[in-house]
Amino acid sequence: MHSQQNVSDAIIKRLIVRNNMTSRRIFLRKAIALSAGAVFIDWSLLGREPLSPGFLSFDLHCHPGLFFAKGLEGYSVDVGFSKTLGEMSTGNLSGAFFSLVADMQIVKIGPDGVKPYRNYVANEAWKDYKRQIGALKEMLKIKDSFTLAVHGKDLQKNFDKGKTSAYISCEGGDFLEGDAGKLEQMYEDGVRSLQLVHYHPNGLGDLQTESPQYNGLSLAGKEVIKRMNKLGMVIDMAHATFETTKAVAGISSHPIILSHSMLSNGSTHPLARRLISVDHAKVIAQTGGVIGMWPSGLNKSVDDFIENTLKLIDVAGIDHVGLGTDMDANFKPVLNSYLQIPQWIDGLKSKGLKEEEIHKVAGGNVNRVLEKVL
Repeated sequence: MHSQQNVSDAIIKRLIVRNNMTSRRIFLRKAIALSAGAVFIDWSLLGREPLSPGFLSFDLHCHPGLFFAKGLEGYSVDVGFSKTLGEMSTGNLSGAFFSLVADMQIVKIGPDGVKPYRNYVANEAWKDYKRQIGALKEMLKIKDSFTLAVHGKDLQKNFDKGKTSAYISCEGGDFLEGDAGKLEQMYEDGVRSLQLVHYHPNGLGDLQTESPQYNGLSLAGKEVIKRMNKLGMVIDMAHATFETTKAVAGISSHPIILSHSMLSNGSTHPLARRLISVDHAKVIAQTGGVIGMWPSGLNKSVDDFIENTLKLIDVAGIDHVGLGTDMDANFKPVLNSYLQIPQWIDGLKSKGLKEEEIHKVAGGNVNRVLEKVL
């Protein structure tokens, strides 16, 4: 039987490598069918209890069931979506940023990592945005224990009602198609966070995995930051270069986040370009923001992920670290289920973090930023 991780990796690879429509359709249907088997895994074998319902917990970045592919040929069921949301509920996760993927149609995986292979044509990106956000809202409608959230105070309010808050975010600014005015429409649609860049250069600023074009933030990017501040949207600097992050920190009147990364650890894997330096982490912290610890395969194990979390806390401070799982679209994740989060929490406790510090890292820090920005 394929593991959840392998199925997820396979779906991602096939979704973004466009050789021909027939093979893509056949593969995706097979992958979705295989993923159904993961629903019957006995997660109690993990030997952990779910998170305590007594404090907030939040995931700064996730793609449950690869929902962003719904509506494309071959994606005919939402088994993975239902499975992951079920684990969120069982694990008492209070909320998460459910992330659309702005450049999913124009990137592919190769020996050097994820790379763009073409540009969008006019109106193509915006049309794909409408498909993705429509799919997510449709899929959430039938999940009684989940509710769309748009205000900062919604996280605590919904938590008190026993519901999980689904905030909508967007990975990459390609959907804007160079028009910062589209932010108003996205805001009206319920989007509350925008990650400026992903893997395809989009005219807003420089990204970590491509050569720099602007030495940081572009003029269009500056306009986007100002409009996001005015609207009350969370600015996400994941995938952006240090120079871009510094430029945004210098402009933004609100705290900024870096939803999923970790400190550089000497890895030579192509994806290690996505990691950040000590100074990079401090820039986010100095705005009052939060960095989501990323349980990717650049960690050797859960224990290594715990140690790397502590290293980030030492650098950025206990008030500026959270969790960003990249769930269901991560690279060889050491956490591939929300039912493993207690293992992370237990590990941090065993290393000496106090109860109130655990509460901050699990969700309290993010709640503070949401209430400040939204």
